[in-house]
Amino acid sequence: MTDAQTFHEAAAGLLGPRGFTCDPDLLDRWLTDWRGRYTGRALGLASPTSTEEVAQFVRLCAKHGVPIVAQGGNSGMSGGATPDDTGDSVILSLRRMTAIRHLEKDSMQITCEAGVILQTLHEAAEKEGLRFPLTLGGKGSATVGGLISTNAGGTQVLRHGTMRAQVLGIEAVLANGDVFSGLVPLKKDNRGFDLKQVLIGSEGTLGIVTAATLQLAPAIGERRVAWVGLAGIAQARQLLMHCEQQAGDALEGFEVLPRHCLDAVLAYLPDTRSPLENEHAWYALIELVAPAGATDGLDTLMETVFETAMERELLEDAVIAANESQAESFWHLRESISPAERAIGPAMQHDISVPVSRMAEFVETVSPQIETRFPGTLVAGFGHLGDGNIHYHVLAPEAAVAGEWEEREGKAISAFVHDRVTEYGGSLSAEHGIGQMKRDELGRLGDPVSLRLMRSIKQALDPQGLLNPGKLVPLAPETARP
Repeated sequence: MTDAQTFHEAAAGLLGPRGFTCDPDLLDRWLTDWRGRYTGRALGLASPTSTEEVAQFVRLCAKHGVPIVAQGGNSGMSGGATPDDTGDSVILSLRRMTAIRHLEKDSMQITCEAGVILQTLHEAAEKEGLRFPLTLGGKGSATVGGLISTNAGGTQVLRHGTMRAQVLGIEAVLANGDVFSGLVPLKKDNRGFDLKQVLIGSEGTLGIVTAATLQLAPAIGERRVAWVGLAGIAQARQLLMHCEQQAGDALEGFEVLPRHCLDAVLAYLPDTRSPLENEHAWYALIELVAPAGATDGLDTLMETVFETAMERELLEDAVIAANESQAESFWHLRESISPAERAIGPAMQHDISVPVSRMAEFVETVSPQIETRFPGTLVAGFGHLGDGNIHYHVLAPEAAVAGEWEEREGKAISAFVHDRVTEYGGSLSAEHGIGQMKRDELGRLGDPVSLRLMRSIKQALDPQGLLNPGKLVPLAPETARP
C-alpha cells in the first residue's frame, strides 16, 4: 500500500464518506480559484463538521506530512485557497461547519463557525434587530473563516473598519492539531500577545479558523443614498472631506468610479440606466445612515450636506434615491463593476491602498504613466476612496490574448503599479490578501524586518510548513527560486 493510500484510508476512516473524498466530480470545482487564474491538484477534499474533527484531521496530516489548503467559499481574489500543481496537498473545506453557536442581543455579539456564509450572518443578525457591518459583492458565497483569514474589507470600512475590527474572539486549530480557544471577548486583557490578531489576515498559513465571536451593530433605521457626478477624482476627495465634516458617523459609505466603469456596467446590464442625465468624468456613491429611533433628522442632514456641497462647487450634479428600490439600484451599479469588466476581456487587477490624502494625486499621476508606457491599455480605478483603497484595474489592449497577455505584459504592468504604490507609502494589498498572486511582489517590495518577523512566526507555529504552503509568506532570499 502506498503512502497516499494509507493516508486516504485513515482520512476516510476519520471523517467518513461525506467527510473525505477523492472523487474528481466532487473535487474538481474546488481546484480553480474564483478568477480562474490558478488551477491546482489535490490528494482529496476533507469536509469536517466540528472543530474536533478539524483538529484530528490536522494531526493526521502532520503525521503523514500532508500539506493542508484551508478553503471557505473559494471566492478569494489572490489564489490564496487554491492548491499548487504538485497534487501533494489536501483541501480542507470548512463549508459544513455552519452553526451559529450563540447570539447575545444585549451585548450585540455573535459566535458562529467558520463555514457560515456572510449573507446568512446578515440574516441572523437582522432577525434580532441588529446587523453585521461588513458587506461585499460576494456575500452569497464568502464565509466567516475566509473573511477573517484575509482580513476582508468591503464598502463599510470607512465607518466600521475591516474584518479585524469586527473580530472579538477566535477559535483555531494550529499546525500540530492543538486548538486555540479564544472566543470569549474581554474588553481588557493584558495576558501578553493578542494572538487572535496574529491569526487574522494570516490566510491559513498559521492556523485554521474554525469559529469566531463577532461584533454586531444596531440595525439601520433608514438610509439615504446619493449618486453624484464629478469633474474628477480630486473633486471627489474634496467632497469626501466635506461629507466627513458635515455628516460625521452618519457617513456609511463613499465609493468612487470613473465614467468607463459605469459605461461597462450599462453595457453589461442592458436593462439598467445611468442615474444622471449627463455624463461626468467621475461618479461618487454616497450613503448616510441613521439607527432605528433616530431617523428624524436624516433628510435634513442629507439636504444640508448636498446643498452646501453645491454652494462650494464640490460636485457637478447629484440625485438622491427616492426610495429603497432606487437606492439598491444605485448600489447594484457599483457592485456590478467587476463582472462587467471581466466580460470586456483580460485585465490586471490591483487591490491597492495609499494614504487617503494622496489617492487623487496617485490616480491622476500614475494612470497616464501606465497608459503611455503600455500602449493600448486603459486604467480604471474604482472603490473605497474614504479608506484609501481603490481597485486599480489595467485593461488589456483589444487584441490581447487572455492568458498570454497577463503572463507577459501583465506582470510588468503589475510590477510598475506596485513600485509606484510603494513610492507613495502604500500597500499592494488592501483587502484581498496576498495569496500566491502577490507573494513574490511582497518579497520584492516588503520591509525586510517585517518579512523576517513573518518568516519567524511561520516557522514557530508551523515548523513542518504544512499550512497553506506557497501563500502569503515570501521565501527567504537564499531559498527563493531563480
